[in-house]
Amino acid sequence: MANLTKRDMVVKISDDVGITQHQAFAVIQKTLEHITDSLANGDNVELRNFGVFEVRLTKSRIGRNPNKPETDVIIPARATVKFKPGKVLRQRVLLRTEHLNRQAGS
Repeated sequence: MANLTKRDMVVKISDDVGITQHQAFAVIQKTLEHITDSLANGDNVELRNFGVFEVRLTKSRIGRNPNKPETDVIIPARATVKFKPGKVLRQRVLLRTEHLNRQAGS
């Protein structure tokens, strides 16, 4: 499976919309900056039919170093970003189930 990079998105959007790659890059970059700024300010980012990004606090927990299992390490609570896919995204990805099952069975 291939990865979709920002560069791939720039080229595709540029071709689809009929704008320069420089303009497409600027739009994508500004979009990502706004999403990042909103999350950093504690706001959720909801993109209808795509999904919701939200900041959640993980609980503090105890971890263990596999090289020194007798020593407990406290992992502090921290803010992380969680993504909850929207209905359309979930349905589109669900269509990949049969293909992925065939690959796993091969």
